[in-house]
Amino acid sequence: MKKPLTLADVQKFENMEFLAKQLVEGFITGLHQSPYHGFSVEFSEHRLYNSGESTRHIDWKVFARTDKLFVKRYEEETNLRCHMLLDVSPSMYYPTENNGKLTFSTLCAAALATLLRKQRDAVGLVTFSDKIELQTPVRSTGSHLHTLLLILQKQLEQKPTSKDTNVADVVHHIAQQIPKRSLVVIFSDMLSQQDNLDTIFAALQHLKHQNHEVLIFHVMDRKTEEEFDFAERPYVFVDVETGQELKLQPSQVREHYRTAVENYKRELELKCGQYRIDFVPVDISEPFDKVLYAYLVKRGKVR
Repeated sequence: MKKPLTLADVQKFENMEFLAKQLVEGFITGLHQSPYHGFSVEFSEHRLYNSGESTRHIDWKVFARTDKLFVKRYEEETNLRCHMLLDVSPSMYYPTENNGKLTFSTLCAAALATLLRKQRDAVGLVTFSDKIELQTPVRSTGSHLHTLLLILQKQLEQKPTSKDTNVADVVHHIAQQIPKRSLVVIFSDMLSQQDNLDTIFAALQHLKHQNHEVLIFHVMDRKTEEEFDFAERPYVFVDVETGQELKLQPSQVREHYRTAVENYKRELELKCGQYRIDFVPVDISEPFDKVLYAYLVKRGKVR
């Protein structure tokens, strides 16, 4: 099986379109070699046959290849509108040596856009920090995909600003703009307004109230941001969004830090569960496939 692309691979290339295509092709190949045949390359045009319904629209060619009964779906059944929200605030540029969380999220967004285009679904991109930085239309054309990938490529070349993160205001704004039922995918470390999660979830509830589906990829560098795995020596820790500095040795705060992060993450997951929002923790050291598979599972729920 083809080895999934990693962050190290991303550093070797500058062509986002090539990387996204390679990632999607490798992912689809992996699906064909896995037991999840329902999530194959045919998923954009077919659904599994339900016992008792008419056999009129069964695709016998697909049956010959997969030994499973699929029914052909019409375009109006398969069309999906997806709004991707990409957090580009300073905290997403951590670890700074490779802009880790932003690099990971940007490539995942590029791969998702490519996958959406393969399914003939419509996709739009929003980048945000304390406000919306950039917003594209939602379209399904090849030229639109090319534009999105160029935007994502340029985003990797930009330096972080001094702006904070404001997930709540951005989500409220987007919720007011989306006229049709859509899938909203958010890439963020959610390191915003940590003391007031109710503000963030009031905004997410705004989306749910309008019958939109929401998928949050909680992007973190697990080794350092969750486990606080640093060598035992003096450090100067700097808040990338506020500039605040703290001098200490990791052992002085490690246990307290781990407990605080674990509690925050648990509260995020709990509230997402209450609002029926799909919350997917993602470690930037993991293969990108986890994100694409989580998207396919969510897409199946939207249907």
